[in-house]
Formats: sequence, structure tokens, C-alpha cells
Amino acid sequence: MNRTDRLYALVEELRARAPRMVRATELADRFEVSTRTVERDLLALQESGVPIWAQPGPGGGYSLNVETTLPPLNLTPAEAAAIATALTATRAMPFVEAGRSALNKVTGIMASDGKATASRLVRQIRVVQGPPTGAALGVSELLQQALLKSVAVRLRYRAGDGEASERVVEPAGVVGTSRGWYLFAWCRLRRGPRAFRLDRIADAQLLDEPVTQRSLDAMLPAFPFDVTEPALS
Repeated sequence: MNRTDRLYALVEELRARAPRMVRATELADRFEVSTRTVERDLLALQESGVPIWAQPGPGGGYSLNVETTLPPLNLTPAEAAAIATALTATRAMPFVEAGRSALNKVTGIMASDGKATASRLVRQIRVVQGPPTGAALGVSELLQQALLKSVAVRLRYRAGDGEASERVVEPAGVVGTSRGWYLFAWCRLRRGPRAFRLDRIADAQLLDEPVTQRSLDAMLPAFPFDVTEPALS
């Protein structure tokens, strides 16, 4: 068994035994490797975000929090290639780093044969990139936090004609279009809904000011965009 397959199998072994603690020596015997190898594998899984808890001492061991983990994700090679292609085609989207991290976690637990087949398929795909139209990484992460926490944001913004301004806005959401990605928000300076192209946001600052979550759907009719809502199911 190679390391990738063993990492996947370790998670599933802990899932099957949860909530009971399992000692590293038991796992080493199960997978016919050294205890040190198992401990290194478990540390790598913890660092990648898998909720594995360690309890030292007699009666201790390792356990997986099954309430915060997904069941096995048996992606087909085509499904994995589709996700990788989508992330490449939308490189300017907000949260793209989170998307890459999620893809790494998913492919990290794929069986080695399926992962190899997906890699061969991806090598036969090319994406022609347009000009970058996304926010800088720091701005993108900050806007993500603003949406999650429902707080106001101070922006330094450069309009299409080059005019610079500073505004306090109440974010409603982000919209991807053929012309780029936009932050939709209630602008206190203009006293109305506005769309701010992400690559024109020079700087952003979270304010310690909770706001009522603005409705993205309510703002959309004010702009000439034909939009589709992404779905998780």
C-alpha cells in the first residue's frame, strides 16, 4: 500500500472505530508499518485539516470526530478533472485559494489509480486565460470575512475613469460576469446599491461594525447581469 492509499485508509479506520481511541501501535500493526510511520501520517492528516484528536498516556490514542468529516468521497477521474479545470478557468474568482485547498484535500484521499487517471486527463486539457480581473489575495480574503461576519468594510476604489474614492460599504455578495468579478454592496457614500469590480479595489479594511445582511437578490435587478446561483447539492 502506498502512502496516499494508507492516508485514506487511516481516516476510514478511525472513522469505523470512532468514538473509541485507537493507539498508534494498533494502527501500525493493521497497516504493517512502523509506529513512527503511522504517527507521521496522522500528523500530516491533522495538518491538512482532518479532525483527528490525540490523547497521550495510558488509555489514550487517536480518534476521529465523525460529526465534522465527510464520508468517503469517491470522485471519478472525470469529476476530479472537471473541478481542476473549473478552478483554472475561474482563476480570478474570489476564494480561489480556498478552492485549491479543497481540491488538494479531495485528491489527497483519492485512490492512486483514480488520481493517476485524472492527472492523465488533465494533461489533455488547456484553458486560455483572459486578463486578470480578480481582487488581490489579501482583499479577496478580507471580503470573504466581511461576508461571513456581516460587518461593514472601508474600500479604496478606483473607478473605470480612474477616479479614486474611499467608501464604507455593507457587502451583500459577489457576482462573476464575463467582464470580471464584482462586489455588490450598499454604498453609504452614494446611498444605494453599487457594484465594485474586484480588480479595482486597491485596499479594504474590516470595520468593527456589525450590519444587517443585505440581500444580494434584492440588488441584482438594479444591474444588467443575467446571473445563476451556484448550488451545493
